[in-house]
Formats: sequence, C-alpha cells, structure tokens
Amino acid sequence: MLTFEKTFPEETGIPSECIIRLTDRLQKRQLPMHSLLLMHRDKLVFEGYYAPLTAHSLHRMFSISKSFTSIAVGLLADEGRLSLTDPIIKYFPEKLPDKDNIHPWIAQMTIKDMLMMRSCHASTTYKLDMASDWVASFFATPPTHPPGTLFHYDTSAAHTLCALVEKLTGQNMLDYLKEKLHILGFSKESYMIKDPFGVSMGGSGLVALPIDMMKFGYFIAHRGLVLGEQLLSSSYIDMAVSPLTANCVTAPLPSEAQGYGLQFWRNEKNGFTCYGMGGQLIIFLPDYELICVTTADTQSVQGGNQQIYDALYEELLPYIKDQALPHNARAEKALNKTLSALAIKPLESTAENLRNINGKTFNVQNEASDFQSFSVFFAENAGTLSFTHKNTPYSVSFGMDSMQTGTFPIYNLWYAASGAWLFDGTLLIRALIIDAYVGSVQFQLSFQDDSLTIFMTKKEESLFHEFNGHLYCKMQPEETN
Repeated sequence: MLTFEKTFPEETGIPSECIIRLTDRLQKRQLPMHSLLLMHRDKLVFEGYYAPLTAHSLHRMFSISKSFTSIAVGLLADEGRLSLTDPIIKYFPEKLPDKDNIHPWIAQMTIKDMLMMRSCHASTTYKLDMASDWVASFFATPPTHPPGTLFHYDTSAAHTLCALVEKLTGQNMLDYLKEKLHILGFSKESYMIKDPFGVSMGGSGLVALPIDMMKFGYFIAHRGLVLGEQLLSSSYIDMAVSPLTANCVTAPLPSEAQGYGLQFWRNEKNGFTCYGMGGQLIIFLPDYELICVTTADTQSVQGGNQQIYDALYEELLPYIKDQALPHNARAEKALNKTLSALAIKPLESTAENLRNINGKTFNVQNEASDFQSFSVFFAENAGTLSFTHKNTPYSVSFGMDSMQTGTFPIYNLWYAASGAWLFDGTLLIRALIIDAYVGSVQFQLSFQDDSLTIFMTKKEESLFHEFNGHLYCKMQPEETN
C-alpha cells in the first residue's frame, strides 16, 4: 500500500520560509483555503488543514472527478474493452431518441473527442432539464458543431463516459478505480455523488480526502508506475496530460489556458493540473519535481484560483534548491507554528449597539416569500440568526471574530459561519458550506428603526436556491399586558 515519507522541507531543498510566505499570502488575500499539501521529490514536506477541517474531512472535489473518469476509461482501453476511437453511440443504443434518424455529428462523436472536450455540444446538456435522464440528454440535445473540432467545456461528456464505465464494469466507477488502483489505498469512505438516475457524477461528484488527491497526483506523475507495478499504460497517461486541444479562447484563467489533454489541463509551468471548481487542484510541475494539492472555496473570490497558482509560482518555485539545505531549528519551529494556526478566517467585526435589535422578531412583508420571520440573538463573541421558512423554525449560529460550526438548515450540511458589522452599520453573516457540497450562503442585514432589509446570496452550483434575493421585514410589536 502506498504511503508517503514525511520530511522537513529543507531536506528536499525548499526553505521553510517560502511555505510560510505562501500560506501568509493566501490568508492576506482572504482566500478561503481548506487544505494545502506539498510533495517535493516524492516526499511530503507540508500537509496542512484549515480548522475546523482536518485530515479526515471528506471534501467535494468537483471537476477533478473528470480526471478520474479519464483514468477509468484508460484502464478499460488497456483491458481491450473499448477503443478511444469508438463512437459513443455504439454503447448506448437505448439512450438514442431516434435510432434511425440520429444526427450525424452525434453519430460521429468518439470517446476520444469527449475526453478532449471536443464533443459536439457547447455546454453541459443535462443542465437544460435536470429532471430528465442526464445521459440521454447527451444524445437528444441538438449539437452545435461537429465533434473533434473545438474545445468547449462540456461536463455531460464526462458524465456520459462515467456511465459507460459503470455499464461495462457493472460497478460504481470509484469502486472500479479503487479495485484497479488498490495499491494507492484510496480512503474507504470516499465516494461519488450520483445523478437522480443512479449514475455516478463522473464530471463533478467525487467526494474524498485531500491525501487521496495527492496519491492520485503521484500515480499520474509517475506515469502509472507505483511500487514497482504498472497500474496503467504509461502511453495513455502521457497522452492524457499532453496539450492535445487549444483551450485559450474559452479557458477561465491564464493558468488554465495552456492546452487540454484527456480531462487534464496543462499549466503555465510545463506541467498538468487536475482542476475542480472552487480551488480543488492537483498541480504537477515536473521541472520542479513538485506536486501541490489544494482544497478551498474560491467560488465567491474573483480570480481566486489564479491567486493560488500565482502564490505557488512566486513564493515557492524561485527558491527551490537542487540540494538539501542545512537543518534550521528556528525555521522548523516557525513552520510548525504556521501549521498549527491554519484556520478558515472569520469576518472581522467591530462593536455595535445591539439593544434595539437583539432578540426582536421581524416579520417578512414579501407576499410571495416562503420566509415568514427573522430574528438575531447575540451573546458574547457569537450570535444566532433564527428564521422561519415554510412555517418551520431554523437557525444558523455564527461567531463574531471566530467561527461557529453546525448543520445548515433545510439541507443538513456541515457549515462554519462568522458575522461582522460592516462600516455602514449592516450585519454580514457568512456561512461556509464544508460538506459534500461546497459553497457559501451570505446574509446582509440592514436595520433601520422598526424595519429590516435582508439581502441573501448563495455561491453553490445546485442547492440553496431559497437563499437568493431581497426581503423586507417589519419589527413585530411587543406584546403588552
């Protein structure tokens, strides 16, 4: 079973001060990091988790799932159970809307076209109607262009390929991978979220540990050879991480505009990246013998992923040495202090007179709203936002200059929340969802005399739709005897 040797960074040629500067920079940029792992020359030199998250906290990896799907397809190709040049319709005759009149572009589309993000769809097909069969939508949605021509990010292609893996193996895709790549020792509790029709979400559904991502990165970096066993042909991995498709026209960031392979991104430093929305990254830089794994929630930070890349490139890479550095007891102590202090940073708060609003009930005036009332209760260094939704009471606890954890209402997902008084007198409460779904829900509350105006926003792909928009509330008169 694969295990990693842990060592102090100086032993592999990395000054500890560089890692400290890296973490400080990410913190100062207010990036909500969840984990940071660094492997240099096959040794784990840093493994940090941001409280309340720990090494045992499962995390949604979003589109890193696509790289896993690619490897599963590669394994089946190695076994001779499929060919990358096979047309995809060969495997799903039951999903075709009209077998005798299939669009020629859909009929031409190969497995390799889909892996390269050169399908005939310009966007994810199942998002047009998520209540209908997600795989069938891939064949029923009218194509926009011939396959094999243009890069368009199409998650439904990866989802359909995952369905293909599960159809051919009779297993959940992650179970198949765990079996074939058993030497890596993926965590037993890792899993993939399924679509409403029972297919693993091969484009975005992987939920695993950060150390699982490091193991996967190690496996790719070593071209499939792990502990003396060739788990997947090196030729497939070489092709998968090569720049096969130009993606600079539609790529979201400079570091993700360097070309695309088979569900792997090229990066600016002659390496590859497994990319997941919100800062889930496996970054391999072969010229530096470095693998970096991050989990985070950058969805609400414009250019957040690029800030992670830039911090790594500028604070660490220029200072890596060819030889080991002398042991530095002071640097070791400073790095350990940095490691123990890693935590999701709360909102910064200032004092405010709470007497007129603490514990008061504000009734929602919007007639069409499913919310009925809101109230805020303050205690020392903490608070609780209580509300009724569809006549059911709920609450969200938050810290002031600290984080409070709990189960987010309606969805029963773990969260960490903090609140702060902004300079204009409004109260901001931010709940970070750190569960199988990763995102955030924010409440901005403006109190004026006997009224409360609330602005709710959510940053998450598929849930929390209730928590979007404006509400106007009036204070409930106090009962008198």
